[in-house]
Parts: sequence; structure tokens; C-alpha cells
Amino acid sequence: MTLRFSVLASGSTGNAIYVETDKQKLLIDAGLSGKKMDELFQKVNRNPKELDGILVSHEHSDHIKGVGIFARKHKLPIYANEKTWQAMESQLGTIATEQKFTFAMGEVKTFGDLDVESFGVSHDAVEPMFYVFHHAGKKLVLATDMGYVSERIKGTIKGADMYIFESNHDLNMLRMGRYPWNVKRRILSDVGHVSNEDAALALSEVIDDNTSRIYLAHLSLDNNMKDLARLTVEQVLKEQGMAVGEQFELYDTDPLNPTALAVV
Repeated sequence: MTLRFSVLASGSTGNAIYVETDKQKLLIDAGLSGKKMDELFQKVNRNPKELDGILVSHEHSDHIKGVGIFARKHKLPIYANEKTWQAMESQLGTIATEQKFTFAMGEVKTFGDLDVESFGVSHDAVEPMFYVFHHAGKKLVLATDMGYVSERIKGTIKGADMYIFESNHDLNMLRMGRYPWNVKRRILSDVGHVSNEDAALALSEVIDDNTSRIYLAHLSLDNNMKDLARLTVEQVLKEQGMAVGEQFELYDTDPLNPTALAVV
């Protein structure tokens, strides 16, 4: 009775997460081409034809680029809330009616031996939401694309065994970088993305004795670096009295290569 996952790809160029139990296999988002998605599954030695479905977080292209072609090729059901369906349907191409399913925000949906809880986030999409996976007393949180981490979200994600958590940008790199001001303002806003520092502060409020791993996700290619994100989060967590490297470990994610399949 184990819960396993791999961050197949994570970053501003494309996102995909794979989660499985002994009986269920789910893909969350497919923000890369269908060909690249197949390659990522080969790298973790999994067959996408065995998937039980694709869960969609929101309609931005770095999360849905490959959803349509991947679902058609492997005959997979797609789950998203109604507003997200309306926003993304024209981008997916033709999807058979029997492959379309609604997963409402705030709902808990059961997939065999896996319970999946959806929760809303603050991001500039129509109704963005992410997921908490519950299996055999274990809890895995996927939380990215958040303008800020609200008290409601903290309550939902508190005490997870493992986190895949947004650490999008370094504030100084973003402020000094090449982006036009309107884009910087959007990223820094309450419907943009979470900085390294804010990620660490939020994590310091939700980590507990159960937590063993944190995967820093959705790093900006232009405004962040893996080492910088990890060092910043580690420093802030230590300042908050957290035993980084003893109680839990920090892990990188990559825009092109999957993390090793981990057991929660």
C-alpha cells in the first residue's frame, strides 16, 4: 500500500506530475508536447497507456500544451472544473464526450484507492486549483502557480508527508531582469507566482513531524536558479527554527528531466 510520484517536468516552459498507487495512475497537467510527454514516461519506466486519467490545474499553456494530443493518443479521461473546461477546450482540439469529466474546486474525488482533494489558488486563470493526494494515511501536496499562500490553503495543505511546492523566482533577479515592468508586476501580484522567500515562509507554517521531503517547483528560467532557490528556502526555514537536512530534505525539480520515482 504505497503512494509514489515523479515530478516529470516543472518550470515556466512546461509542467507535468505523475502520481500512482498500486491500483491507480494519474497525470496532473501535461504542459509539454505529446512526444516529450511520452519521453518523460519512458524515463520513469511507466506506460502512459496505463494511466487512469489526466487532472488539469488550470488553462495556461505550460500546463495543458500536451493534454489534448496525449489524451487522444492514449484514450485517457480528462478532469477539470467547469470554468477551466470552458477556457481550455478550444486549445485542446477535439475531445470525445466520454473523455470529459468535471472535477469541482473543493471536491474530494476518489480514484480507486486514491482520494484526491482539490483546492483553489490565487492565480490569473479562470478557476485555478491544485491537489492533495491521500492514500493509506499518507498525504502528498501539489501546490504551484499561487500568487500568495492564503490561510485557507495553509489549512488544507498542513502536515503533509511530502510537498511539491512553488518556488518561482528570486526577488532581486526578477526586479533587475529583462522582463517589462507589466510582466514583473503580474508575477509579483497576488495572482502571480510565489517567490523563494515567500515559499519558505509558507512552508514553515505547514511543515510538521510527518514531513520528509519538499520538492521546489515551477522555477522561472529567467528569474531563478536551482541552487539559489534551494539555498534561500533552506536559509529562511532554518531562521524559522526548522531542521533542514535532519527532519526533512529539499529537492530540485527540472523543466526537462523527471525526478526519481519517490515513495511517500
